[in-house]
Amino acid sequence: MAALSCFKAYDVRGRLGTELNPAIAQRIARAFAEVLGAERVAVGHDPRASSESLFAAVKAGLLEAGVEVLDLGLCGTEEMYHATAYFEADGGIEVTASHNPMDYNGLKMVGKGAAPLDPAGAMAQIKALAESGAFAAPKPGGDVRPAKAARGAYVRSVLGFIDIPVLKPMKILVNAGNGAAGPTFDALAAALSRKRAPLSFICLNHEPDGSFPNGIPNPLLPENQPLTAQAVLAAGADMGIAWDGDFDRCFLFDHLGRFIPGEYIVGLLAEVFLAKEKGAKIVHDPRILWNTQEIVTRLGGTPVMARTGHAYLKQALRDTGAVYGGEMSAHHYFRDFACCDSGMIPWLLIVELMSRRGVTLADLVSERMAAFPSSGEINFRVADVAATVARVRAAMEPAAMAVDETDGLSLDMGGWRFNLRASNTEPLLRLNVESRGDAALLAQAVAQVRELIAPGG
Repeated sequence: MAALSCFKAYDVRGRLGTELNPAIAQRIARAFAEVLGAERVAVGHDPRASSESLFAAVKAGLLEAGVEVLDLGLCGTEEMYHATAYFEADGGIEVTASHNPMDYNGLKMVGKGAAPLDPAGAMAQIKALAESGAFAAPKPGGDVRPAKAARGAYVRSVLGFIDIPVLKPMKILVNAGNGAAGPTFDALAAALSRKRAPLSFICLNHEPDGSFPNGIPNPLLPENQPLTAQAVLAAGADMGIAWDGDFDRCFLFDHLGRFIPGEYIVGLLAEVFLAKEKGAKIVHDPRILWNTQEIVTRLGGTPVMARTGHAYLKQALRDTGAVYGGEMSAHHYFRDFACCDSGMIPWLLIVELMSRRGVTLADLVSERMAAFPSSGEINFRVADVAATVARVRAAMEPAAMAVDETDGLSLDMGGWRFNLRASNTEPLLRLNVESRGDAALLAQAVAQVRELIAPGG
């Protein structure tokens, strides 16, 4: 078989038909089982129209390798993570393309304990074996077992992160985007109701629908945010929550309908965990970091920087024992959730923080957004990524106070800093800029770097 272009830095994602199809998915699953020596694997899928056939192919590949398949059915990626750890499986696979276009799909894969697969180790070996097809002889004994206890166990784990009796009455707008979040949210909401949590919910685009009649659920895109924002205002809700397709990311809106960028949520969650665990380590990514670092150091914690991407953040939590890690892209990782990311735990913790402090989400973030304004991620399509980064570096580095290459190029220019890096999952060059309390300087800095990346454009 030709080289598989669907393998990315830390997962599988590709265009349907050409880069990824059931035959390819079956080969990848069989290679996954052989490389990991897996005997039991948890498998789930999102609601995309193509996910069912890929899901069947993944199970077929695992069965060829004699694996006991724990069938999770329709679920979020984090439910697969949780099931992998909870059932002590040897690995887990979620069929999902998250927020990618309709003609894409993919596989998110983890090892024992929901540990990330080393991009240069197990992932590379799986790719090589799937390409070569040099599989061992089929093993007998494989079977499929519905994992009926998985969701209830997941709900108990998630609700264990909050102190339900301290919650104050709130009305919350939730937008599942017709992705996988709806049924799982319903299970959480029912459990909260049984525990007499004083929360009421208004649900928008709640039913899973693989045709995505309201568009691909990617709330990070500015054009997708007004729908949730307007619904928050119309409902008079205290806050809004929106998820991507496999709900491993959640995005928050305050009662004014304002979208809250992910880096400020990282700061709030750092505050939550440092109140629970004095002196804890908090992991963050290199893109936007000043707000998080200031909060963590002021509260007596230790900030730890890790390369962008779920495999790297998870490994950093495991290596350092950090209680929490967050990325500005709205991935939030929890030591006590198998060091994995969750799109349900963050909003629950923010609701708890709002309840404890008796303030709105707007109150929690407004001062921080003014103290450390940021550009948000700006994406560029360029002909030569390496040459573009070199051009920016040659122009900017002589005046920089510090240089960091943890992930791409980060330059500290004193009153402002920027990170410029190639995407791990898409053919894009990504720019993030932040300043210390100076929105005008931020705008000037963005314009300066933008001109270097795309002269005249």
